Amino acid sequence: MSELAAVVGMGQTKHSSKNGEVSIAGLVRESAEKALLDAELEWEDIDAVILGKAPDMFEGVMMPELYLTDALVANNKPILRVHTAGSVGGSTGIVAASYIQSGMFERVLVSTFEKQSESNAMWALSTTVPYAPLINAGAGGYFTPYMREYKRRFNVPEHIGRIVAVKDRLNALKNPYAHLHIPDINLEMVEKSPMLWDPLTFLESCPSSDGACSLIISSERSVTDNQFPAWIHSASMRSEPTMYAGRDAVNPQAGSECAKDVYKKAGIKDPIKEIDCAEIYVPFSWYEPMWLENLLLADIGQGWLMTEKGHTSLEGKFPVNMSGGVLSSNPIGASGLLRFGEAAQQVRNKAGEYQVHGAKLALGHAFGGGAQFFAMWIVGANKP
Repeated sequence: MSELAAVVGMGQTKHSSKNGEVSIAGLVRESAEKALLDAELEWEDIDAVILGKAPDMFEGVMMPELYLTDALVANNKPILRVHTAGSVGGSTGIVAASYIQSGMFERVLVSTFEKQSESNAMWALSTTVPYAPLINAGAGGYFTPYMREYKRRFNVPEHIGRIVAVKDRLNALKNPYAHLHIPDINLEMVEKSPMLWDPLTFLESCPSSDGACSLIISSERSVTDNQFPAWIHSASMRSEPTMYAGRDAVNPQAGSECAKDVYKKAGIKDPIKEIDCAEIYVPFSWYEPMWLENLLLADIGQGWLMTEKGHTSLEGKFPVNMSGGVLSSNPIGASGLLRFGEAAQQVRNKAGEYQVHGAKLALGHAFGGGAQFFAMWIVGANKP
């Protein structure tokens, strides 16, 4: 039987378009120190470091696990780098948890980051891949055809994406670490913002952020009550090729299989009723209803109705992205771990103004690449 693992500390930076005050090392160090402070631990209490980072080409720093060894006090300790594109933050959390569950380590520091102000993401995402079309429009240009197909397939009205954009940005106003704070945001403002790729307007898309996030994951025997642990009930990862015959890019099979697996491992039979809230990786507003269906939280073709009826608002039946989500902060390499960490903060009752009252079970989700890498975990206030 595997060891129990729990999140006992979380730290993140204030996310922004450009953080010119610190280097990448300083950014990561700040989030790690905050996580240690939250967990009431010292550097010497950490047995290993697991680092997560999106493509090296973003900032041009190859093998950042070597560069960041000093900043993360990993000299003479094991350090491992994880990379699964945009889902890397979630995958990194799962890899770290697996080391605790295996009994190899007692406490692991998980750190993830992105400094997009020092990168050219459009260029990094447009490199030629054999036998695949060249993408010169960045992530938004890649994903909008799937959003259009979702709209067409289920006859979804135009305003659904705007509802998500407003909802998440209003949630972000309660989160002091969020990149975007737009106090006067409303549906009309979103509608009138510049069209990027139909149907996606400027305010329906995520920002490019500098930021970092760190978690401390501990074994059961090393957890203390005053750490307010978020127990990891289950975790799962799945992947699929970007292209194959018959692939449904609107509702990727790997995502649904990942959801089925994580629910089964946690003993969850009706996720929409048993889970209290979720942090879902939504970089573009239309992906909230799409992922609700993919993650088996709504019937096929019905996810947009959950959004329209306000069920995913902070006060709704199933709050989604209480922190403001990726639509409000997007340091790509850290965005997945932010989803996982914010889910943990909910069940630790440490989410501040965006706390879901009585949250006992929460879902964290991340995806990456061409919607081909998926990572999910379920965390709870009580032991599994």
